[in-house]
Parts: sequence; structure tokens; C-alpha cells
Amino acid sequence: MNKWIRAAIPALLIHCSIGTVYCWSTFKESIANAIGMSKFSVGWAFSFAIFFLGMSAAFAGKIVEQNIHRSSLISAICFTTGMIGTGFTIRFVTGPLALILIYLFYGCIMGIGLGIGYLTPVKTLMLWFKDNKGLATGISIMGFGLAKAIATPIMEMLQNKLGIAPMFWILGCIYFVMMFAGHLLLKKPDGWVEDKAVNNSFKASSMFKDKTFIGIWLIFYINIHCGLMLITYEKQLLNEKFAGLAILATIVSIVPSVTAVCNALGRIGYSTISDKMKDRATVYGIIFLSCVLLCGLSAVISSGFVIIALLMVINLGYGGGFSTLPALLESRFGMKNISKIHGLSLSAWAVAGITGNNLSEIILQNTNNNYTVIIVTAMALYAVAGVIYFTMVKAKKA
Repeated sequence: MNKWIRAAIPALLIHCSIGTVYCWSTFKESIANAIGMSKFSVGWAFSFAIFFLGMSAAFAGKIVEQNIHRSSLISAICFTTGMIGTGFTIRFVTGPLALILIYLFYGCIMGIGLGIGYLTPVKTLMLWFKDNKGLATGISIMGFGLAKAIATPIMEMLQNKLGIAPMFWILGCIYFVMMFAGHLLLKKPDGWVEDKAVNNSFKASSMFKDKTFIGIWLIFYINIHCGLMLITYEKQLLNEKFAGLAILATIVSIVPSVTAVCNALGRIGYSTISDKMKDRATVYGIIFLSCVLLCGLSAVISSGFVIIALLMVINLGYGGGFSTLPALLESRFGMKNISKIHGLSLSAWAVAGITGNNLSEIILQNTNNNYTVIIVTAMALYAVAGVIYFTMVKAKKA
């Protein structure tokens, strides 16, 4: 009955597995080539995965509240079935049918496993680390962010040696073992008993009538949306700013690793800082102010090094927004229904997964690939989020 063995380690096992969804760019082109479809059409599998992640989390809160062992097992089965099913589709099917099956396995089934798995350990962590809730959720959600940095070289090696389909089979089996171990270890403290009457009386619709919850939902959505607008075009931004320079190849190879570390540091850093603040929402104010300043600087100064600084700040804020959210919700609505409330807020992630990178694509198509317009648009949206923070989310002085 140790908080690290019963909460932190199982949370990391689960989140370090499901966080590999962000390795999509590592094998997107290989999938498209293997099934004979365009990269654009295949790319929707990732959007569907994020959409089903958010929506399954929104509807799975009750299951998680009632039985974390059931939800952790469902997550392990769905996530690994999605991976292994994707591998079999790539090996044995081609053309439009393969595309549909990849949408089903990678987008839908794996996405459901992602959402339930993301949500499952969070409340348990906050119960065990009751005096450091931000630190606890930061540890877990940092695992989600670090998964990309850990898994990418492994995926590259497996693809090169064995092929794309065996990569999915092998990793699917490895992640099932990791997630099943997390499932067995995860346990709420003995003193905590769920109040069934409170759980059964909770109405999801009531949350979307609450001004504070709507404000939190909106700032969470904008932070993800803007993050995806810029993070998904990281390589293209670097290519544009360092074009023709001898250091281009070095920059493109090193910077993604640096920004991945920033993403992970933002997850553990911002949430831990929030434990020391009178109001946890202040973290979002810091995120939006820093992002507005760097976006403005990048729009005015055409420098590759300013772009690198922008990408670092965006990744810090992107990760920090995720990890600070559960403790912020708990500070506003209490612990009793936190899994359901957190799940509902993750529906913002589902919407942002569809709108974020697609808005950038629309802007590029209509501005002759002008990346400055993307940066200015993001700056405006961050500013809007800042206004929402001050008017709807920031705690009022007593």
C-alpha cells in the first residue's frame, strides 16, 4: 500500500503506453505506402484517434469512478487491439478497405482505449498525493508526453529491421504487458469509499450550464487547438526559417527532441508550480501570456532561432495545460465526481484534434503556404483564451 507502487508507477505504465499515439508522424508515410493510399487520407486516422480519445473520456467517467480495474482493463484491451489490428490491416489489406479498417482500429478502437486509459489513473493519483495533486498528475501526464521521445527510436529501428506491420504487432504485445501490469497494481487508498448516491445523481448536462466549467473547457480547447496548429508543422517551420543554411539538417534532427523534452517538462513543471499557487488557474494565465509574446515576436522578427524559442514555449504550455487541468477542476468542483468532470473536459481535446492542424492546412492552402498567418492566428486565439481566463476562470478575491 505504497503511493508510488499503487498510483505513480501504474499511471506511468499506462500513460507511457498510450502516449505513443503522438508517434504518428514516425510511421504515417509508411502506412500510406503500404496500403496504396494518400498521406492526407491516412492522416485522418490520427484525427479520429484524438477525437475518440476525448469523446470516450467524456462518456467513461462513470465507469472510471465505479471501478478503476474494469476501466484499466478495457483500456489495455482496446488500445492493444487497435495497434495489432492496424498491423494486420497493413500486412493483408490494401486500398480503400484498408483505409476504413485503419480508421476503425487505429482511429476508433485504439482511440477509445486512449481516452479511458488517460482518465483512469488521474483520480487515484490525486487521492494518494492529496497534498501535491499537481505533482501527482504531472508525473503521470509527463509519461504521456515522454512516450513519443522514448518510443520513436524504437519504432524507427523496428520498421527498418522488420517492417511496419511487425512493428505494430510487437509493440502491441509489449504495451499490453505494460498496461496489464498497471491494471494489476492500480488501487485507490483503503480509506476512500466512492459515494454511489453522489455518483448516480451527477448530471453531465449541468456542467455545461456552469460558467466556470465552460470557461475551463474553452481555455483548455484553445490551448490544444493552437498547440496543434504549430506543433504539427514544426518541421516545415524550421525548414522555412533555416532554408539554405548548412545547419538545417542538424536543426531539423535536434529541435524535435528538444521540444519533446519541453512538452514533458511543461507537464511536470507547470502542474507542480500550481501546488504552490493560491489559484491553480494562474498557470493558464502564464501560458497564454508567454505564448502571445512569443507568437508576436515570431511574426515581427523573421529568425529561425526565434521560431525555435516559440516552439519550445508552445510545447511547454501545451503539456502544462494538460497536467494542470485535473487539479484545477478539483479545486473548483471537489473530488467526488472528478473523473466524470475531467472526462467531460477532455471532450475539448476531441474537438481540438479535428480543428487544430486542419485549420493550419486551410490557412496554408489559401495564403500560398504563409506560415506567419498561422502564427498570427494562434496569437489572436491565445489572446482570446487570456480574456476567457480573466473573466470566467480566475478565482475571485474573497
